Amino acid sequence: MTNFTAELIGTMILIVLGCGINAGNSLNNSFSKNAGWISVAFGWGFAVAIAVYAVGQVSGAHVNPAVTLALAVSGDLPWAEVPIYISAQIIGAIIGSTLVWLQYLPHWKATSDTAVKLGVFATGPAMKHNFANLSSEIIGTFILILGLLSIGANEFTEGLNPFIVGILIVSIGLSLGGTTGYAINPARDLGPRIAHFILPITGKGTSNWGYAWIPIVGPAIGGIYGALFYQAFFKQSFSTLFWAVSAIVVIVLALAWLNEKKSKTEQ
Repeated sequence: MTNFTAELIGTMILIVLGCGINAGNSLNNSFSKNAGWISVAFGWGFAVAIAVYAVGQVSGAHVNPAVTLALAVSGDLPWAEVPIYISAQIIGAIIGSTLVWLQYLPHWKATSDTAVKLGVFATGPAMKHNFANLSSEIIGTFILILGLLSIGANEFTEGLNPFIVGILIVSIGLSLGGTTGYAINPARDLGPRIAHFILPITGKGTSNWGYAWIPIVGPAIGGIYGALFYQAFFKQSFSTLFWAVSAIVVIVLALAWLNEKKSKTEQ
């Protein structure tokens, strides 16, 4: 199996199980409707763990462009492999979310709320605030990468690492996910959002493309910065790139804050 195929299958598994818990929790006439946020957090954690168990021995089971970028920046993945990994992840996410649509086929018509239908596929803010939403995704993904690299630096009983990674996802979901739904993965949001856009979902409404840049840019910045931060503080390797990305993070957040302030003034 190639890295491309492994990442496609791994991400497909992640999204089937992850968006599947979203659907079961949200759509009308589902036995698991209103299972609650805790079930969503654990569902996504288990989804990540199963995906890593499935393809970890082949491609490393990034199943997340933010992880791929982080490992490329840290020198653990050749940059030439990055487009292969990311394209596979996005395609896998589209396929996975399409399978969720099929799984819950009659439930879409039974659910009238368009926001609920979109929420099965893509993330959105609990409170719309570009600066806060962007910073939430940066922070969440920063913690994800810092956690992943820290887990990798420890020795566990053989086969336990994917489960520990799943626990990390649960922890992020419970602690940080209440603001934006913790995409912390550009493919996890973009792939299903594309599927929502193209699939004939009954009464689906808009795909909210105006928000789509936040769960792409935020995780990308957070992932890269998480890897550089780990190298700087855990390995005592303060590179020029670390300081450059630190400045970029500040600038991006400042621009988001100014844009938010401008929008409020115009209102």
